[in-house]
Amino acid sequence: MLLRIHPDNPDERKIRQICAMLERDAVVIVPTDTVYSMACVLGSSKGLERIARLKKKSLKTARFSIGCSDLSQLSLYTRPLSSTVFKAMKRAFPGPYTFIVPANNNVPKWFLGKRKSIGIRVPDNPIFSAIVEELGRPLVVSSVREESEIQEYTTDPELIAERYGNQVEAVVDGGFGKLDASSALDCTGDEAVVIREGLGPVESIL
Repeated sequence: MLLRIHPDNPDERKIRQICAMLERDAVVIVPTDTVYSMACVLGSSKGLERIARLKKKSLKTARFSIGCSDLSQLSLYTRPLSSTVFKAMKRAFPGPYTFIVPANNNVPKWFLGKRKSIGIRVPDNPIFSAIVEELGRPLVVSSVREESEIQEYTTDPELIAERYGNQVEAVVDGGFGKLDASSALDCTGDEAVVIREGLGPVESIL
């Protein structure tokens, strides 16, 4: 199903429709402030397994991020962060950044595997924010393309629906997406270390 939602003024009824699917272990493809992403609600082991299959990855090796609505929600899933890292997050979010941080016990162990850290995002996208706020829980997210690939279809929700429409419950059409990934920073230590330069300028937040 291709569900069109206004990118700047999301329809509440359609947002609730998407959330109802997600609460039933659905996988949906949603817009972010970077590339379109496959998503399930954090806590859905069935949804996570389906995303892993779609990405052709094993759960043991997959590194999916979680997308939150704001810093206060984000803090529910991380161990205490240094003031330097927290200030960088305040400058970065909402925006096209992924911070890899130590996870706390609110993150399911089956999601982390043997890892002790998690990638966290707060995308600057009204549709994404509305979904997460309505759910009251983060989304597990993974981009529809691999970082090594640059494929034009991944920016067009109609083409994404043609490819994945029969494998997911819904593709949310929030307009054309971007091809660039988020900038990623490893914050498992006291200082943030840039591990990928993407759409977000790192000089402005460090």
